[in-house]
Amino acid sequence: MEYDSWFTEATEISQPYEWQRKLAIDSECSNRLIQIPTGNGKTLGVATAWVWNRVICKNPSWPRRLIWCLPTRVLVEQTYSEIEKMLQRLGILWDHRDGNGHDGKVGLHYLMGGADSGDWHLFPEADAVLIGTQDMLLSRALNRGYGSGRAKWPMDFGAVNYDVLWCVDEVQLMDVGLATTIQLQVFRDDDGKVCKFERPCHTWWMSATLQKNWLKVSPDTDSLLQLPITRRNDDSNASIKRLEVVRIVQNRTAENEIAAMIARKHVESGNGSNGPTLVIVNTVERAVKVWKKVSKDKNLKSTDVRLIHSRFRPADRANWVESFLSRPHCKPGTDRIIISTQVVEAGVDFSAGLLITDLAPWPSLVQRFGRCARWGGSGLVFVIDQGFEKPAQAKPYEIDALIQARKACERLFDVSVNELSRFESMLELNEPKFYSTLYPYQPLHVLSKHELLDLFDTSLDLSGADIDVSRFIRAGDERDVSVFWRNEDESWDDSESVKPPSSIKYHRNEICAVPFVKARKWILNNVKKGKKAWIWDWVDRRWRIPKSGSEILPGQTLLILGSSGGYTPDAGWGSTYTKKVPEILQTNLNTIELKEITQWKYNKETCKEEPHTRFKRIFETSADLAEDDESLSFTVHSWQTIATHGWYVADVAESIARTVGTRYKSLLHLASRWHDIGKAHQAFQNSIWSDDRPNRCDLAKAPSRAWPSYTTDLYRIDKHNRRPGFRHELASTLSLFDVLQRFKPNHPALLGGLQKWLEAIEMDLNLSPTRKSSDKNTDSTEPTQIEREIIDLSSFEFDLLAYLVCSHHGKVRVSMNSGPKDQQAPGEKLYIKGVMNDIKDTAKSDSLPVISIANSDGSYSELPSSDLDLSPASLGLSTSTGKSWIERVLGLLDELGPFQLAWLESILRSADIRASRENKKDPLLIQ
Repeated sequence: MEYDSWFTEATEISQPYEWQRKLAIDSECSNRLIQIPTGNGKTLGVATAWVWNRVICKNPSWPRRLIWCLPTRVLVEQTYSEIEKMLQRLGILWDHRDGNGHDGKVGLHYLMGGADSGDWHLFPEADAVLIGTQDMLLSRALNRGYGSGRAKWPMDFGAVNYDVLWCVDEVQLMDVGLATTIQLQVFRDDDGKVCKFERPCHTWWMSATLQKNWLKVSPDTDSLLQLPITRRNDDSNASIKRLEVVRIVQNRTAENEIAAMIARKHVESGNGSNGPTLVIVNTVERAVKVWKKVSKDKNLKSTDVRLIHSRFRPADRANWVESFLSRPHCKPGTDRIIISTQVVEAGVDFSAGLLITDLAPWPSLVQRFGRCARWGGSGLVFVIDQGFEKPAQAKPYEIDALIQARKACERLFDVSVNELSRFESMLELNEPKFYSTLYPYQPLHVLSKHELLDLFDTSLDLSGADIDVSRFIRAGDERDVSVFWRNEDESWDDSESVKPPSSIKYHRNEICAVPFVKARKWILNNVKKGKKAWIWDWVDRRWRIPKSGSEILPGQTLLILGSSGGYTPDAGWGSTYTKKVPEILQTNLNTIELKEITQWKYNKETCKEEPHTRFKRIFETSADLAEDDESLSFTVHSWQTIATHGWYVADVAESIARTVGTRYKSLLHLASRWHDIGKAHQAFQNSIWSDDRPNRCDLAKAPSRAWPSYTTDLYRIDKHNRRPGFRHELASTLSLFDVLQRFKPNHPALLGGLQKWLEAIEMDLNLSPTRKSSDKNTDSTEPTQIEREIIDLSSFEFDLLAYLVCSHHGKVRVSMNSGPKDQQAPGEKLYIKGVMNDIKDTAKSDSLPVISIANSDGSYSELPSSDLDLSPASLGLSTSTGKSWIERVLGLLDELGPFQLAWLESILRSADIRASRENKKDPLLIQ
């Protein structure tokens, strides 16, 4: 009863269905199948089960993030709206932008092309719901996040694969994406057993037509075939839906016949006397053609004719639900015809009195039948069979699937929920072979474990290309690019003097999803004709005209000049449209120049001024885009030393680690205090200059005014002796090795355990601890407090510490190799990410000066200077540093698994960004 009354409060529904109640009161969260007919509250049932257990009952065995994966943008928007209303009714919706705590509240975030997903990735300890398309979510789960900077990929990868409950909804529409979710969960389950995951990770697969045999996609998935399945166990929503199959032969005039039939049947039904007419066709092109012809029918002068498909901008479909696509607009006497594609198959709370649909695979037909007489009563259903004879005519479906669906339709008269359930039960029992042909599933690509491990490395290969993950996300031409149109300057071209400024960013309401194959052909044809289109170059951070089709890939964002056409607000995207595309007018919060950082707001709680959150986010987004961008080191007005910033980060990391309960809390604290040691390098320090610059060599943060102009090459070699491609985190990591080399060269993390083997092959070793003569500021031969912390680590702990320090910007992770800017180094010098070793004279190699560092108790001590030895970057064993870097990372992957390792990586990165945002004063500088 306690749950029932809470459910009513959360949903404004008098009482839950029995299946909803059982799902919620099951206190154990595990992998699960959910097969609930349309119109039976699947979305609210699942959402309330998670909120009830995770947030209300505070059950720690339930994951703290609910990830809702959907096949289309329309479903994302509808699901988001429904869950947002539920959280608002309960008073637990957390706005992360208000700066207040999240205890007891739930964050809610979009994740689809063009949407501002906010800071969901910065709060790994917070309860949150993340709702997105399979493109955006699965690409992040594969460490290749669409529409995201390369450096941010690992952070998202950890956040969506650990301490999560995936709800994979409307799986019948996901094709190969379903197989990927299945394989990912199997890999999580396996890693959880071997690597002893600290937090649960589960998946719920959901659909009205879900079949257990769909989970059999590889030999790895046998265990999933035994999963419990949640079903509706009553006869609610009884209705009568009379079915008739209409044969229209495939020919050039098929759309004319279909349009005439639609008009005739709508008039015969009393012009919507039993509710509006819904027409569902299989392709966008056919939907547009039929819509145009129906709109011109003289018998429908007073009828409201609407078009729906997935190729509209959000701004142009924003009023669909309020205008015609919801329960209040389904009343008897509604004189309206809605012509749609598959986007209304699932997730739409809509009921038609008359349904006319193309023949489709059986799972799709069952979903479509659910849009007629959805809440009971009676309705008419007509299935248009065009007599498909060739595979090309059946697209986007397989012709065999259509043939089997035709056979099933010919055996039915009533297609209500209860009749369909009885029909399928009879087939499963008496005709299992035929039943299996109605629900086939053979994905073209199945993700393997070695492919997933290959994806853990986010470095570019030698050709500058990436592993293509699109084949694991969507099949065929349905993989999308995001397109938006602007009319700001008709003179834009690809020259350096006149081109779209890099400050141009898109917003969610103007993005249109376009199949990438069709977009590629359309855009290249436009470019040849002199029309203008640009793709975003993540490396150079600019818009540029694509030179070949291979540059246009799924997940990319393209800017199109409005005069190039390709879109109309009433028909959506189409390659044949030539009229100028109207621009969506909306204040764009992402196009703010750095000079505007001087805008402030007053924080009453801290009694001090702070920059707007959106200004702060500019730095973080920018820092992910280029190899040598240090935008995260920018502040608004304060200076901070390495020691103090490290302590602030450690404080946030400890808070996160304590909340999530990780056994690596002390290691994260140590990594936080050490992570920016490399900023003491002269290449970093020489990049900061200002009249009020403190006279120190250990600055970690500086006001934006103290950095080079953002419109120039940030690390050009000039009078300030900045170094191209320098990554301070690599220097920080190498300084860790120096501590062991100086005090304990036979440490297990270096040559310990290998000493006898190396001596046996007569390797010349010097294992005596040494103090460098350059350490003039100390006469002590004893390690400092923080150095003792490092020396006392095990080999595994040292490797994990080094990895966390090295990866805290996502730019140096699995491999330490030279970048393009390192290749230009003169003389006999080795450069890797801007760190230099002089091959002829090692004494001239890079080093770090003596600086202050924070200890575990909050005190400060002097850290001696460090030599930066690039030996870990070499393949094979080193006589000074032991195992290679790649071998250490592979060992961590064996011990922790890719998901848990990336999750720990994301905790430190989150703490670093959050501490940097706080803009606190530095007590060392005040002194």
